[in-house]
Amino acid sequence: MTPEGIGRHPDLEGRALCFRDFVEYRRAVYDDNGHGTHVCGILCGSGRLSAGRYRGLAPGAGLVVGKVLDESGDGSTEIMLEAMDWILRARESYRIRILNISVGIGTLGEVRKQDALHRKIEEIWDSGILVVCAAGNKGPGDGTISSIGGSKVVTVGCHDGSYARDNPGRCEVYSGRGVPGSLVRKPDLVAPGTDIISCNVHCRSGKGGFWNAYVPKSGTSMATPVVSGAAALAFQEEPGMTNEECKQRLQYSAVDMGLPWNQQGWGMVNVGRLLS
Repeated sequence: MTPEGIGRHPDLEGRALCFRDFVEYRRAVYDDNGHGTHVCGILCGSGRLSAGRYRGLAPGAGLVVGKVLDESGDGSTEIMLEAMDWILRARESYRIRILNISVGIGTLGEVRKQDALHRKIEEIWDSGILVVCAAGNKGPGDGTISSIGGSKVVTVGCHDGSYARDNPGRCEVYSGRGVPGSLVRKPDLVAPGTDIISCNVHCRSGKGGFWNAYVPKSGTSMATPVVSGAAALAFQEEPGMTNEECKQRLQYSAVDMGLPWNQQGWGMVNVGRLLS
């Protein structure tokens, strides 16, 4: 599920197996924000317009896209729940293995709504789908993990290793963090998320080719599809693997960066180790 939808981009041609708009209920695919298209490109863009340079993690994967946020990035718990019910209904028809939630949700004002979201996410997990959720961009304080990132899901924080070390705006500075010493140890792992170059919804064709094909974006929303894409490769390699087994492989293959658990979890995602 990409919150703001998916635009028409040559690198994403043929990737959307199904599109459902829970905001304006349009039938044709669209993205009036750009966030969703960027996330989709990180997941499975073909890299066509860059000769493969900006190809996504799992270019052979298909997308079942649910748009739940408007052009400003705003949404509601009710819309999220409606979309998640749809995911459960569509699970078998489209053989959905992974639910990517590249949206951070702070503490909801109503406990009832927060509990409803947690129950629905756990229902999706119990159905066999690997749920990969952004840690959110409310860090670096303790206990700033996204509200929906604290359950069974694979919660992804943001870190770029040595890259962007001198960049004061690097994503690790604001990536959501867990609570030190908590029984629920979050995030599960981290992935790069600073200036990730992916598909630009404003890509246009003209004389001589395409322009504005790619754009850099930063945040845990960008780190999350890196992990989802890695998981898609693992499922491709071992189709019979369960979501719990995939979660464990992601955790155990991560590289310990020597940082506090509530910042890095098990460590940095490592696709090579995951697949070996």
